[in-house]
Amino acid sequence: MDPRDVRAAGAVVTRKGGEVLLVHRPKYDDWSFPKGKLDPGEHHVSAAVREVAEETGLDVRLGPALTSQRYRMLGGRYKHVDYWTARVVGSDDVSRYRPNDEIDAVEWVPWDAAATRLTYPHDRETLAEARPLRRRTRALVVLRHGKARPRKAWTGDDRLRPLEDAGAAQAERLVPLLAAFDVTAVHSSSSTRCVQTVTPYVEVTGWPLERHDRLSEEDATVDGVVDLCHRLLDAKEGAVLCTHRPVLPTVLDALGVPDVSLAPGAGLVVHHRRGGVVATEVLHP
Repeated sequence: MDPRDVRAAGAVVTRKGGEVLLVHRPKYDDWSFPKGKLDPGEHHVSAAVREVAEETGLDVRLGPALTSQRYRMLGGRYKHVDYWTARVVGSDDVSRYRPNDEIDAVEWVPWDAAATRLTYPHDRETLAEARPLRRRTRALVVLRHGKARPRKAWTGDDRLRPLEDAGAAQAERLVPLLAAFDVTAVHSSSSTRCVQTVTPYVEVTGWPLERHDRLSEEDATVDGVVDLCHRLLDAKEGAVLCTHRPVLPTVLDALGVPDVSLAPGAGLVVHHRRGGVVATEVLHP
């Protein structure tokens, strides 16, 4: 992506019955998906959730990512828009939406009609890509703990080695990102640096934290990791699993996804349905 591009994010929001959410912008007299520009310093994941809420009044959680759009704007600059599929949390009623100068209509539109209603070809392409991904999935975020104090600077039990300041900042930035993927179950290695990585999310949301020795560097076993991963894949809730770099290959192998290199504080979002993996994406805080 060109760093000079205007960054934006949005979602293809769907619901049971085969409908997709579209918005009308009176300034351009066009129909499109809810989306908008990132605020300074904002992550594109949290921007997608915020923009849908601001433009439609609906609270959503994200599903699999879609191919980003890039197109020329009036004036010559390019816009880069990241999209996800999404589902509404709570009521999906838009009948009480108040029109304004930016968005004057919000409608649930049947899929086939939406392809005709959408103004731009790139939106129709995104709609077609989203259609086979419209069924609800759950997210399992496999997280590498944040940046920790160096081993050589720590003389105590390595299980107690904490995050450094940069790692603590990463942990704080993860809060809205995990929320965007509807994480309600928090699982962590019992080691301090992993627990500290997910603690800000636990403190903000109130979701309980489960600590596991079997996710630690010292005590991880293949059987223990496989058992937990299979249980989380079968669960009907979003989850985060925080562990260590040496344990990550075992976790990813247990989930049946390719091994990826994750930087400290980064994660792999595994979207799954009925025990099977639908899609994955790397999450950088």
